[in-house]
Amino acid sequence: LTIIVTFKYVLFLLRADNDGEGGTLSLLALLMKKAPRYTTLMFMAGILGAALFIGDAMITPALSVLSAVEGLKLVTPAFHDYVLPISVGIMVLLFAVQSRGTGAVSIFFGPITLIWFLVLGAAGVAHIGDDLAILAAFNPVNAVTFLWNAGFVGFIVLGAVFLTVTGAEALYADLGHFGRGPIQAAWFAVVFPALALNYLGQGALVLSHPEAVSDPFFLMFPNWALLPVVLLATAATIIASQAVITGAFSLVRQAINLGFLPRFEICFTSETQTGQIYLPFVNNALLAGVIVLMFMFGSSESLATAYGISVTGAMVVTTVLAFEFARHQWGWSTLTATAVLLPLLVLELFFLGANLFKIHDGGYVPILIAGTLMRTMWTWRKGVSLLREKTARQDIPLSQFMAMVERKSEHAPVEVPGTAIFLTATPDTTPAVLLHNIKHNHVLHQHNVILTIKTARVPYVPEKDRYTIEKLSDRFSLLELRFGFMDDQNVSRALARCRKEGFKFEIMSTSFYLGRRKLIAAPQSGLPQWQDKLFIAMADSAIDPTEYFHLPPNRVVELGEQVVI
Repeated sequence: LTIIVTFKYVLFLLRADNDGEGGTLSLLALLMKKAPRYTTLMFMAGILGAALFIGDAMITPALSVLSAVEGLKLVTPAFHDYVLPISVGIMVLLFAVQSRGTGAVSIFFGPITLIWFLVLGAAGVAHIGDDLAILAAFNPVNAVTFLWNAGFVGFIVLGAVFLTVTGAEALYADLGHFGRGPIQAAWFAVVFPALALNYLGQGALVLSHPEAVSDPFFLMFPNWALLPVVLLATAATIIASQAVITGAFSLVRQAINLGFLPRFEICFTSETQTGQIYLPFVNNALLAGVIVLMFMFGSSESLATAYGISVTGAMVVTTVLAFEFARHQWGWSTLTATAVLLPLLVLELFFLGANLFKIHDGGYVPILIAGTLMRTMWTWRKGVSLLREKTARQDIPLSQFMAMVERKSEHAPVEVPGTAIFLTATPDTTPAVLLHNIKHNHVLHQHNVILTIKTARVPYVPEKDRYTIEKLSDRFSLLELRFGFMDDQNVSRALARCRKEGFKFEIMSTSFYLGRRKLIAAPQSGLPQWQDKLFIAMADSAIDPTEYFHLPPNRVVELGEQVVI
């Protein structure tokens, strides 16, 4: 709690933000801009951290809700057979309400969480007097002595102790939602004291009553308080699960905008807060993962063995990225950055090593989840790169195309009134959909706009920097729209702003031309056959660009082509 959460996260990492946004991918986006020569290495580290965090987003709700509901067994043994069904029911309800947003009930989150931590602190204070020897826990020499004398057993104990800091990575990922000041104030004023007091109280209880080791937390409370505490714990774990789910939505949105994943459907659940989003595909995948984990492990004690690896792995990745951030963003020397972060990295590697011994007891699960997600993101990134390389061989420079159509000849396309907007990723080449339009329809609009949408390495792009317009000729213009990786990429809204500031076009006489590619796997390509098929499946599952970019459906024209990859 002191070294990792307080020093590393609350005091150090909360200052390492990308325009106010925290998390692995925010750091990665900034570093890819500041240190481009390390892009591949940092990309691999970043997607590993993101994959581990998403795995954590499956394990955390399952573990936390199971552990809270298991308190019912102490209220009455009759609940023993109903813990798992009740936990699954809570999870189904929690994920079912995501599409409606949490704005209506979020006003209760703060008070419930505050009451929860006050109860934790009070319970700890009530039991510290059971054995004041527990206060020796403040002396770090005792911890070092224990680890030295216990040998391998002490090393294994580290894996269990690590469960006390498992929310730290989510704390950093939620930086953009709450801000550094409120998080630090809440940690030092309420959360840290409450947790420290509660752990001291549990330790004192076990020292004075060794039989309480079976369930020291719930045994801190008198029988009459058990049911209210279980209900409060369940509410608190639901709120904690909600925070992790929201963090997963935000992370996947960042990954989409950074080009690490295909476009999934993104729904906004609040008219005033752009950060409140809902991704149906991600929501359903997380729910399925949570339910599978609950039935696989059956109890919080069993599931805890799988928990530490994903969190420790994500923390190690964050420390490595923070090292590069300190050097490239803050201008720290390599020596200074090493002196500050190497001790943290060594400590986290010890924790990671201790958790790796749990692989045969279920620790393989987060490794499989992270490995699958990492391979998926790498496949998408590589597939998009290979697709661009293949189509680039057939590209015609835009300047050459403009010269061709300006020539007066009997084969020149017929000019029709109105404006056509062609979406493309490479503004210096002629969009394939424009070539197909001339090939099949033999027409060229009076005004043609080559539109490129760029995702910046910052969370948000100010409206004044949203677009750049360059007039190439009477017929052709280049328009570049820039969005941050946390922005809603609403092209219609951006074009409306362009129109207000002098870009002349009428939306009702404007057509948006999109290319729709039918991908076919080739025996020989830059990827193995199974990855070709995975990439094609991901491309087919992507949301329609008309919906993703908020284009008016009745003004969109799609032209298809087959591409062998």
